[in-house]
Parts: sequence; structure tokens; C-alpha cells
Amino acid sequence: MCMEQLIEISKALLTPLIAIVATYIAWQQWKTNQQKLNLERYDRRLHVYEEVIKILSIILRDVNASMEDLLKFRTSVSEADFLFGPEIPAYIDEIYKRGLNLWRWNQEYRDYTQEKPDGYDHKKVVDEMHKELT
Repeated sequence: MCMEQLIEISKALLTPLIAIVATYIAWQQWKTNQQKLNLERYDRRLHVYEEVIKILSIILRDVNASMEDLLKFRTSVSEADFLFGPEIPAYIDEIYKRGLNLWRWNQEYRDYTQEKPDGYDHKKVVDEMHKELT
């Protein structure tokens, strides 16, 4: 074999080799982008989880949540519909609704030192507060 034939064979093999290398690089980039997407999704899901833990901690600590806390919670977990299946947003809605009900019953609650309005039923208020916590 002469040198010219080797050069021709090298030229013929160079194009498929470049195509194979380019395909491998494209596959690596796709794989990296998939991993990056999964990491970003994880970070966003973790944020929702942290906000749920935060509002539940407030409710369990204070047996109440302020309207500000509830509204902040609602806005901070608003993207849960896009990050999770239907069961997680439903659970978040349940937390929010129970928090609102607990807030409302805490607004009506009167202890022995406070003047009670007409028609005030202490047992009903306490039972409703208990129901929202269980």
C-alpha cells in the first residue's frame, strides 16, 4: 500500500468518525441538561416541602396561624400544581383551608378573662378548633 492510498482511506474514515464524536458530544449535553432539569425540579419541590413544614410548625406551636402566615404560605407553594401529581396540591389546599378555619375560630375564641358576646358557645369554638388540628 502506498501513502496515497492511506491518505484516501483516512479521508474516507474521517467523516464518519467526526459524526460519531459529534453524536457522542450531543448525547452528553442532553444527559447533562436532563440532570440539570432534575436538580432544578428537586430544588423547587424542596422549597414547597420547606414551606409546608414551616406553616405546620407555626400551627402546631401556636395553635393558630396569622392571616399573613397563611397568605404567604399560599403564594409560596402556588407552583405545587406544576411540580407534583394531584395528591400533593390537594393536601396543600387542605392545610390552607384548615389553617383558615383555625384562624377564624381563634378570632372567635374567648377565655374566662374576656367578655363573651351574646350567643357565644365556648364548647363549640373549642371543639371546632380541635377538629381543625386533628
